[in-house]
Amino acid sequence: MAAPVMSRDGAGVLRYPSFSAPLPALSRSIHTSGRSRACVLDAQIPIKDLPLYSYDYDADFPPGGRALKEATEAADGILFVSPEYNRSIPGALKNAIDWGSRPWGTISFARKPTGIIGASPGSIGTAVMQSSMRSVLSFLDAPQLNAPEAYISYKAEAFGDDGEVEDASTAKFLGHYMDEYAAFVARVLAANAPGHIGDLEPDAAKLPR
Repeated sequence: MAAPVMSRDGAGVLRYPSFSAPLPALSRSIHTSGRSRACVLDAQIPIKDLPLYSYDYDADFPPGGRALKEATEAADGILFVSPEYNRSIPGALKNAIDWGSRPWGTISFARKPTGIIGASPGSIGTAVMQSSMRSVLSFLDAPQLNAPEAYISYKAEAFGDDGEVEDASTAKFLGHYMDEYAAFVARVLAANAPGHIGDLEPDAAKLPR
């Protein structure tokens, strides 16, 4: 299964060295072990060139907006990797999510299994940002991996310059998270179908369990 990363630093938004920069490289390098299926993070969804979303674009989406929606819809799942700004979602990432949810009735994130990883120098490790993200993703009908949660308290000595994990406990935790995320994506894909709340017969369209 393919699960692109949509991230603030790793996808090229306002790109400069920061404490969250190693995480996209790290998440791409972690694969599930001991399972018959693997979660391969083989793509990033660029968001750096998106203009600020406006309703005025709905009649004629710019190429960047169309590309984001197409990449999101083609993915089996979406892993968000982000820092926390002012106790909330970074503006560039929220803007990308807004693009993916428009025009009205064409939410690209609907029924896409999602995960969230964040890093912060503070002790709560992006917990507030992730809480905000969960509210947004719930409205967009995007299933979320609720446990385990990945709140990384960033320590420079735990990562190499290329994003490789050099701290054994951090590597073990993130490996466990990716195992759980891979299993979650597989479960959602097995249960998903065209039907959903609001359709005439949503249950009739679901795949047999």
